Order: sequence, then structure tokens, then C-alpha cells
Amino acid sequence: AIEVTARSDSSPGVGASPTNLVFEELMKIDIFGLTIEALTEALASKGLKKFRAKQVFQWLYQKSVFDFAAMHNLSKADIALLEEHFTVLPRQITILREQNSSDGMTSKLLLGLPDGNSVETVLMHHDYGYSVCVSSQVGCDMHCAFCASGLKGAVRNLTAPEIIARVYLFNERLRQRNGQASLKEAQQTQQAGAIKQDKQDKQSRPDMVSRVVVMGSGEPMLNFDAVLGALDFLHREDTCFMSYRNMTISTCGIIPGIKRLEEQGKRINRAVSLHAVRSDLRTSLMPVNKGFPFVDVIAAAEAYSQAGGRQVTYEYILLKDKNDSVQDAELLSNYLRYKHASVNLIPANPVPEQGFERPSKAAIERFVKILQKNRISATVRKEMGKDIDAACGQLRAKFAKEQEQK
Repeated sequence: AIEVTARSDSSPGVGASPTNLVFEELMKIDIFGLTIEALTEALASKGLKKFRAKQVFQWLYQKSVFDFAAMHNLSKADIALLEEHFTVLPRQITILREQNSSDGMTSKLLLGLPDGNSVETVLMHHDYGYSVCVSSQVGCDMHCAFCASGLKGAVRNLTAPEIIARVYLFNERLRQRNGQASLKEAQQTQQAGAIKQDKQDKQSRPDMVSRVVVMGSGEPMLNFDAVLGALDFLHREDTCFMSYRNMTISTCGIIPGIKRLEEQGKRINRAVSLHAVRSDLRTSLMPVNKGFPFVDVIAAAEAYSQAGGRQVTYEYILLKDKNDSVQDAELLSNYLRYKHASVNLIPANPVPEQGFERPSKAAIERFVKILQKNRISATVRKEMGKDIDAACGQLRAKFAKEQEQK
């Protein structure tokens, strides 16, 4: 279930006292992320007719319009009631920083949440459509040595609406870029083709996000309910209607979460941040290895794969003179042999705060060839946003440092 939370809005009444304004703003209910049933109930409680909920719902989730005044089939009186009693989270979020890659394929936003915290999100344009990478927490407590996300630990879990909002903020941008009519047409086409796509992944629509990866800051399995709530919402036929097969959840190896996701029986793609197959090295890079040894993580991930028939992707960041040797490649092959798995090799995006370097092109190619020789499916991740702060946590860390220096 997605909870209703109070949010502030920025439309003070003329002549109102500061105290009254604060009280009025706190009394407003944020409706973003509510199901149609919950939205109907919330709007009815303020005197709005039931059919208005369906109209508002369509504006929010099928047209990516978040300003009540822009919902043209609502009466002025109903718009006034909505503005008086409700807020919509995407309108409460501010863009603190924006970076766009020189090739136009990657956009990264640092978003300011209503409580003052900030999170990153990335839009990537592929040949098959648009995907969005979202965080599950503000910061991270996993403290992986090569990652900027955990430099200052985790602040809090994100709510399901906060996760959902990142997808819709980019949908709104795509709507504005391509025109509202094309986005509406894309939504209708996607819904009409649902039955036909039952036995295959849905085709990407050109004007809206078609894939989401929960692979940003934070550990998704430590915020399980909100993450699954967000993905279930995006899967709904009356929202994005996004296939579970177009969703990926990454974990550093929280085994109870892997097992719990298996019990859900949803064909969500599973990615595991492995990064080393020598226990001492993995523990130094990823302290989580102390509680959940990588051998046990691989076993849990393989059980997930066998239960749902979905191949597990093992993410392996290549760090110069750390985990990129011939021995490391052979060990990785041994642990994944006969597993329903693939390896996604990630040449390190240098994190200045940690001092890790990127391997040479020859070292990367050597690693790939060893895996392929051992019949392990392996690819080198296509780099997107290398010329911007695209790695997890980099933009947020840079912004925080700037604020501290002021």
C-alpha cells in the first residue's frame, strides 16, 4: 500500500499569517502515488465527485501533467478545491542540478525533495527506448569502497511515491519535448498491445520511459516494501503499464531480500553487485560480504533464477590492479560456470574521493576473453554519461561539498 503523506505547496493565500500558512500547507494531502481507489476516496472526502478522480488519475499517470490548473477538463471550482486541499509530489520536487552528456543520450538530475534531502536520477536513451535509473534510499549504508553513494551513509529510505516520481518527471520532460499528443498516443498504443505482448517483452514506446532499473544510491532490499510498491504501481495497466520484465533490481547481496523477491513470483530481473570473488578482497571492497558471503549470495541468486526463469546479471566493476587479473577472471568463471547468469563488466568510473583507477583497454579485453573462453556470457557495459557525473552518488556528493564550502 502507498501511504498518503502531507506535503507543502507554494501557493500562499493573500494576507494570511505565517502561522496559518504553515498550518494550511501541512494539512494538504499529497495524492501522488495513490491508486485510483484511494484517490477516489481522498477526493470524495473533500466534496469532489467520483468521476473527477478518474480524470485526475489520467492526467497524472497517462499524460504526466501535475498542475491542477492544466487539467483542462476540470471545472474552475474543482481545480480550486484540488489546489486548496491537495499537492502533487512532482511539483514539490526541485531540480538542484542538471547534467546532459555531449552525445545527448544521458541526462542526470539531482532532485531536491520536500524535506530538504536530495537524490539523483538518470535518463538513458537506448536504441530500444528510454530507461531510468532510480535510487531506493537517500545515501547508502553499504559503504562500498568504490562508490560515492555511501560516502556519508544512508539518511533514510525513499517512499514509493518518491521512487515513482523520478520516472514521471522524465515522462513529463519527454511529453514536453515531443508534444502531449504523441505521448497520449504512445500510452494508448502500449495499452492496446498488452495482450499481444503477453508472451514477449513489450516494445518500447518512443515518447515515454519503458524500463526502470533500481540501481542508484542505496540498497533496494533494505527498502523492500517501497521498492516493490513502486514497481507494482508502474506495472498497473492504468499507469505506465510497464512489464516486470522491463524492471531490474540490483542488490549488493542481501540474501533475505533475494529470497523474499523470489517468493513474490514476479518476473523482475535480478542484478547482483559482485565485484570480486576473493573473499578478503570483496570484504575490503564491500563490507556486506562479512554478513552475506558472496558464495551464499550466488547460491541465492541462482535459486531466484531457477524459480522464475530469469537470467541473473552479475555486475563486476573493473578496478586497476585490484580485481582485473587473469586469476580473478578464472575464479569468476569457476564460480559462475553452469549458472543461468551473465556478467556485466563495468570499467571503473573514477571516484576521486576513493582513489580507484580504470584498467587499461588491454586489461579489460583480456578479462572478457577469459570469461568467454570459459563459456561465461560477458559484456562490457556501454558507457553512458562518462563526461558527466553519471556514477552513483557523484553529483550528490559534489553538490553537498559545494554547499559545505558556502
